[in-house]
Parts: sequence; structure tokens; C-alpha cells
Amino acid sequence: MHRRFLGLWAAMAALAVFAAMPFAANASHAWGSYHWARTANPFTLKLGDNVSGTWDPYLATTSTDWSASTVLDTTIVAGGAGSPKRCSATLGRVEVCNSTYGNNGWLGVAQIWITGGTHIAQGTVKVNDTYFNTSKYNTPAWRNLVMCQEVGHTFGLGHQDENFSNANLGTCMDYTSDPSSNQHPNAHDYEQLETIYAHLDSTTTVSSMPASMKNGDFSAANSWGKLVASSANGQSQVFERDFGGGARLLTHVFWVNPH
Repeated sequence: MHRRFLGLWAAMAALAVFAAMPFAANASHAWGSYHWARTANPFTLKLGDNVSGTWDPYLATTSTDWSASTVLDTTIVAGGAGSPKRCSATLGRVEVCNSTYGNNGWLGVAQIWITGGTHIAQGTVKVNDTYFNTSKYNTPAWRNLVMCQEVGHTFGLGHQDENFSNANLGTCMDYTSDPSSNQHPNAHDYEQLETIYAHLDSTTTVSSMPASMKNGDFSAANSWGKLVASSANGQSQVFERDFGGGARLLTHVFWVNPH
């Protein structure tokens, strides 16, 4: 009887591990294979501060939150984007901007410039005060969620969940209609960053990109390229503009209403 009990216990334990495996395999929320090239971990990524005093505390919270990762740190530096309306990118860093971008339908936009097929060369984040100045979105919860999520995209992170009706996962990388408990990264976000940045590169991010890609104005929706991904309700979308030779611009859009 003792042997039979041990055999049954071992079989049940194995079944439990097997049942857990598909969940673990499907839990990845990397944004493709995009990452910053670096020769050591943790590496430091600069966040250019082009935001107003209203947004500064939220950018500071986002920087502190993501710096809890074991593979990357962020540091806030003086902005170099020029006009926040355009929010021009700067090689080797992420420029973060806010402005009244208009009733164009989006709360936040994150863009990453890719070279060599997978390496992020530069990035931008824009948050739209046209909507954040309204009573619905002018709350600490909404500001924290969108700032945290859009900056997270510039590291190569996608969403943990894109169903707005599901229970909150306790992470800013989760879409929701109630951001109250989705304002910061969670443990799985940090684990995903460890996976994305598990390998080291032989060099840091370099500037080899087409001039039209490096110097172009990609602030308007008609410059984003083709739609390549969309959540079920269309409130989260990704656009790609391909410049050839492994150079492309990726734009993640957080729409106010489904498209």
C-alpha cells in the first residue's frame, strides 16, 4: 500500500507540472524579439524628460518602478526632443513627451526604431493631454497606467492581457477599463525583462539606419505604416513601417475607443 501511495502521489505531481507548462509557455508578453543592444546587465536607459510639471511625478514613478528590474535601470535626463508636439527621437535613449495632440483618438503612443532586425536604436513616448485634461482620464491611476505601459513598450514588452473585461492582473501592462490596481509593473513583467535580456550583445545599439527613417517626422498616423496587430476590440494596435534591410519603425497605440 505504501508503494502504491507513493506511485500515485508521484503521478499526480507530474500531472500538475505538465498542466502548468502550457500556461508558462503562453505567458510571454515580449513585443516581438526587440531589445536594446548592450554588453552587460544591468544596463542604464536614459528617459528624456520633455513633460510638464503635471507629468513629472508620473514619469518619476515609472522610472523608479522599471528600475526595480535586475537587468535594466532607467535614469531621467533633460529632454532632447525639441518640440513636444513632434517629440523627435534621440539615438540611444527614449524621449518622453506630453502635449495636447488633439482629438485623434489615442491616449498614448510608444514608438521604437529598429535596426538590424531586432535592436532598438531609439524610442519615444507621447501622452495626449487632450484626453488627460478631461475628468475621465485626469486621475493619478490613468496617468500612472498609461505612462508606465508606454515606457514599458520601449523596452520590448507587450501586454500581459488585452481583454478589457478580464479581472485586473495588477500590472500596467494589462489593458483595463478600471486602472485602480494596474498602475505599476508586477513580478511577471520583471521576469519577462529577464528573458528578453538574458543574452548579451557584442556591441551597444548603433546608428546604422536609413536617413529617411532617422530624420523623418512620424508623429502623424498616416506615417506609421501598416497595421500589423490589434487587440480583439481594437483598442490596442501596432503599426509597422518597413524601411528595408532590417530597419523598421514600430508604433504602439493606446486608443481611447475601439477601432
